[in-house]
Amino acid sequence: QVTLVESGGGLVQAGDSLRLSCAASGRAFSTYAMGWFRQGPGKEREFVAAITRSGTSTYYKDFLKGRFAISRDNAKNTVYLQMNSLKPEDTAVYYCTAGGAPSTEDSGRRYNYWGQGTQVTVSS
Repeated sequence: QVTLVESGGGLVQAGDSLRLSCAASGRAFSTYAMGWFRQGPGKEREFVAAITRSGTSTYYKDFLKGRFAISRDNAKNTVYLQMNSLKPEDTAVYYCTAGGAPSTEDSGRRYNYWGQGTQVTVSS
């Protein structure tokens, strides 16, 4: 069992940056691939980024590549999502996930654990 708690969301202006954090507790953090998903108002949930257990490989939604960066610190049981040049369309609740292997499917069905989410609002 893994408990995930996201933090770092908030209200920012277009062009600003934010770094989301996800702290994990429970079973060994380093045994899980980690991911970030988001769900905007009136939209379906979508994959954002994922990272392998060791952190050596990362995966991104194509149109987010270059603006967002996922990383992890296994010593701190934490995964991060650095978001730069934020746009109003990035407004969403962002969720941290944990699973056996990284998956880029928007359904998120391959992830076993989910956090409660953190709200990110980008004003124009």
